[in-house]
Amino acid sequence: MIEKICNNLTNKIRNKMPEINEERAEVINYGLQLLIGEIPKTFILLLVAYLCGVLELSILALLFILPYKTFSGGVHLKTHIGCIIGTSLFYVGNALLSKYIVLGNVAKYILIAFVWIFSIAMIKLYAPADTEEVPILRKKERSLKKNLSYVTMTITLIISLFVTNVVISNLLIFGVLIQTISITRFVYNITKSKYGYEEYIKSQKINVVT
Repeated sequence: MIEKICNNLTNKIRNKMPEINEERAEVINYGLQLLIGEIPKTFILLLVAYLCGVLELSILALLFILPYKTFSGGVHLKTHIGCIIGTSLFYVGNALLSKYIVLGNVAKYILIAFVWIFSIAMIKLYAPADTEEVPILRKKERSLKKNLSYVTMTITLIISLFVTNVVISNLLIFGVLIQTISITRFVYNITKSKYGYEEYIKSQKINVVT
């Protein structure tokens, strides 16, 4: 249903703007699907969070991790149902973990150190983790987003060090960990996704050879 609506909108845009080529139209269509798909996904996410008794915590989890997620990217599931399930597991799962797992001070500091080191390594390898539909091709943009990924991830973990509320501190730590995992090749492989920049480089090499 959503795909049909987006296809119709894309066709109308192309009719009014004939200079838009096929490649640009695909990007527009993908953007429309993300935008329109976000509306039901958000309502379902809030409903699941409410039923699990973690509505406020899920909203906080979303807000806290948004800066890091914006710059580091991450896998996008190909179906709307898969995306809804994945998003719910991300934010509602984070809220539930943060609510019921109690970390002592020593365990908290060890976990923060581990998450920071792990995230530094994964950002270096994979960020910004883009998609085939919306690849990040400009080197300056990729470099900027990678650097901002380091900054936003580190700031989030530093804040978690000084937050006295255990649940909020957990939200920050687990949020960074889950987001970092979402940019890894392991997650891309199990979801059958591909990094857009890598696919672009491969296509360029093939074109040169042929």
